[in-house]
Amino acid sequence: MPDTDRQRRIHELDATLRVGKGGVDSVVDELDSQLESTDLVKVKFLRSARGGTTSEELAEALAERTNAEVVQTRGHTGVFQR
Repeated sequence: MPDTDRQRRIHELDATLRVGKGGVDSVVDELDSQLESTDLVKVKFLRSARGGTTSEELAEALAERTNAEVVQTRGHTGVFQR
């Protein structure tokens, strides 16, 4: 798909997962499941999850745990694909 089409889809995508104080461990299975049924998943990293880390670092850790790729991080959200 052309990059502008993907950017538009990412922009229109709603965050279907929220990472809170439970950290990335609490959403690994759910992200894995969502990536099996759709190509892009947007995840919001709440303040309680970030603590002393960044959304980018959390996104990388989550991608590693789910064998996914971080397509984009912007603000406190990350978009994943497999």
